[in-house]
Amino acid sequence: MESKQKLGYRLESNTDALLPWEVTSGLKTKKFGKRAYYFESIDSTQNQAMKMASDVDDGTIIIAEKQTSGKGRSGRKWVSPKGGIWFSIIMHPKFDISAITLFPLASSLGLSYAIEKTLGIKSELKWPNDITIKGKKVAGMLVDASIESNKIEKLILGVGINFNVDVKQIEKILKDTENFYGVASLSEQNKSIRPISLLQSFLIELEQVYNLLNSGDSKKIIREYTKRSSTIGQNIELNTDNRKIKGIAIKIDDDGALVVSENNKNIRVTSGDITHVSK
Repeated sequence: MESKQKLGYRLESNTDALLPWEVTSGLKTKKFGKRAYYFESIDSTQNQAMKMASDVDDGTIIIAEKQTSGKGRSGRKWVSPKGGIWFSIIMHPKFDISAITLFPLASSLGLSYAIEKTLGIKSELKWPNDITIKGKKVAGMLVDASIESNKIEKLILGVGINFNVDVKQIEKILKDTENFYGVASLSEQNKSIRPISLLQSFLIELEQVYNLLNSGDSKKIIREYTKRSSTIGQNIELNTDNRKIKGIAIKIDDDGALVVSENNKNIRVTSGDITHVSK
């Protein structure tokens, strides 16, 4: 923002802040991102989205410059300083409840597309919903859903992208946490792209995969996800709530579950953390 005496204030158009009018300006989606809310600091965009979900349109986005209590999967902390892209999207999907486990994978695929199209960087998809560059985590997804009478009433996608963050500082905070495997920042790869370009590109890609799910076309999502997967075909160790599984990751099932071959027996896993991958 700049000011001139007696002329008041005008907003600079080239700010890197993901302000609502920056998000909506020229955005080529039908729903996603058409309504945006911005917070300089908030505990969690996911918490705020859950409070607002019943009263806003499909595709409404909640953005924060920084989060003080960012949420990761399984109750983990997500370090969210200024410089990252932290947001949640509120949805009221039409797809069947059985597709809800596939949605995080579809969203990860959409972000991988957007990173490649805007920054010219190829990323990998680590099951279930991490995006990595050269084996280090650059982004992650979190899904919260409200289900009533076997129907998805609301679905909230939380996204954290390490866009221009201090990698060493984040690694210092997280290095002793369970299943930590490194942090990457997109700005290390390409310094010329503004965060708004990536966010808008992702909203376009996300809307497309969302529409595929709504129309029941999950096979295309699984096929394209598998092409970018760093998990499929690898020897893995995977921790579930019940036990540790060691074997070869065979495929992604129709509902997004990971099929692992352990001692010549195929096991379907719907959630868990891959702690080791080798060829």
